[in-house]
Amino acid sequence: MIKDFLPISRADMEKRNIETLDFVYVTGDAYVDHPSFGPAIISRILEVNGYTVGIIAQPDWKDRNSINILGTPRLGFLVSGGNMDSMVNHYSVSKKRRTTDSYTPGGVMGKRPDYAATVYCNLIRQTHKETPVIVGGIEASLRRLAHYDYWSDGIKRSMLLDSGADIISYGMGERSIVEIADALNSGIAIQDITFIEGTVYKTKDPSSVYGGIFLPEFREIKESKEAYARSFAIQDRNTDPFSGKPLIEKYADNLYVVQNTASKPLSMSEMDRVYALPYMRDYHPSYKEAGGIPAIQEVRFSIISNRGCFGGCSFCALTFHQGRIIQARSHESILSEAEQMTWEDDFKGYIHDVGGPTANFRAPACDKQLTKGACVNKQCLFPKPCSNLNADHSDYLGLLRKLRELPRVKKVFIRSGIRFDYMLADKDETFFRELCEHHVSGQLKVAPEHVSDKVLQKMGKPENSVFKKFSKRFKEINEEIGKKQFMVPYLMSSHPGSTLKEAVVLAEYLRDLGYMPEQVQDFYPTPSTVSTCMYYTGLDPRTMESVYVPTNPHEKAMQRALIQYRNPKNYDLVVEALTLAHRTDLIGFDKKCLIRPRQGDRRFAPGVQKQKQQEKKPVKKKTIRNVHKKK
Repeated sequence: MIKDFLPISRADMEKRNIETLDFVYVTGDAYVDHPSFGPAIISRILEVNGYTVGIIAQPDWKDRNSINILGTPRLGFLVSGGNMDSMVNHYSVSKKRRTTDSYTPGGVMGKRPDYAATVYCNLIRQTHKETPVIVGGIEASLRRLAHYDYWSDGIKRSMLLDSGADIISYGMGERSIVEIADALNSGIAIQDITFIEGTVYKTKDPSSVYGGIFLPEFREIKESKEAYARSFAIQDRNTDPFSGKPLIEKYADNLYVVQNTASKPLSMSEMDRVYALPYMRDYHPSYKEAGGIPAIQEVRFSIISNRGCFGGCSFCALTFHQGRIIQARSHESILSEAEQMTWEDDFKGYIHDVGGPTANFRAPACDKQLTKGACVNKQCLFPKPCSNLNADHSDYLGLLRKLRELPRVKKVFIRSGIRFDYMLADKDETFFRELCEHHVSGQLKVAPEHVSDKVLQKMGKPENSVFKKFSKRFKEINEEIGKKQFMVPYLMSSHPGSTLKEAVVLAEYLRDLGYMPEQVQDFYPTPSTVSTCMYYTGLDPRTMESVYVPTNPHEKAMQRALIQYRNPKNYDLVVEALTLAHRTDLIGFDKKCLIRPRQGDRRFAPGVQKQKQQEKKPVKKKTIRNVHKKK
């Protein structure tokens, strides 16, 4: 095996004495051979299992020949839209085109199409009618069944049908891609590969699917939002590899899409093998002249220690992609990567992150998850931590201590999300104290998301009192150790359940905190999340109860403006929001007010406000007794 980047040209193939590649991987990102990039993991996994793989990164989708530069692969094409859904990559939540693409040389926008994975598959089909096409990655994973598409504001079919691909490998894909490759290599036709966990396929007859659950038909969910919510609820309850059942979605009398159960989680030794593969840990040198790939800077000196998340946030797609069962690497594997990192020329002594989707999750939530799976109708942390939860930071703490002791390492930071309710569930505060003492760079980023319990309930987040408790303890510990450190809360506007009233409550919280965020995350309805289902249907799929959803762009702008009420550009929106919410008491000169009235605007003058408040108060009738007392 040559220690080098995988082939991207015929010359590279000749260098490796390859006449025909087994697989050609087409990706919407530039080619970065680093384990933080999905295509790198999948291609290296195939290579270590004896298959040759070439990379076509960001082909010109207007030119069918761009897909043929490496020839016809022996076993099939692999397709991915990239590390992000291409529509999220291209558009802000207001559907405005972004100006940069961090996964493209020099950050240039426009090097991939909208709905990239689908477009690439169709491009392949123009010249390769019979060659198997396997589509995967986050874009395909979250669009594997019929789904609401925010950008077209409608229901789209499974990507499998619109793309013309033969099979979807969903989730992280290490197990399923090797099984697909082995099946193809043994001579099994792609149409007959219907038995692999973590895959989605199409069939004319679903009668052979053992124990499958029929979802509402595509026609039904397209016509009825209630049917869509019911369908999504079934999908949400069947994401677990142990307890989940195959799902069957009907499109026509002779056309069904079948989702097999999810792949089993990787063991620690399997995780170690994945991250020990011979990655070049950099972008392809051909991009250097264009300025390199910006996205590498975020991960170059960071270490992935785990995957999966049992946090269960409604707006997060991790449940559908990585699952709820935590998979972790061993200390030895992580230390080996860290030591290798310290010898890189531009390493300055700082490890930027050691974590994953949630940094302080290093083991399954409870002992039964690795044999029976995660609970179907119960969350590990929401609304309260489960009585079976193993809240223990000792393993993570031990890992961080070892990393701190490495030669040439000055500081180890934690920049992945910290689940603060899980920290509070741990009765031993040692990790909390060492986090403040060693792993915070002056500011700790946390994600309470909101302060209204009504909204937090829809978000699947703990009550605000939990965050208040965490904030108080964070301040106390920093005072005890003599450090002046602050928390930077991530907050979200316009999430389902949030009216202007709740948005004002959030603004008042920021006022009391003395903090105005520079950026605000407006809720983004991405495919296959509980929150997106609520956004589209107005129903909570878990209970089928109605949910208020702010969908009007102007209302969303007002909710976002309230979070940044100090910004002069937001003044008119804030006034309008406070007026509609009947909270003009927050416009004035009192220290509790959010904004001051503009000069000459008598609507919010102190006297007028006082008169309005007096008009609201009931007039007390004077009794004879009171009159005598005054005399």
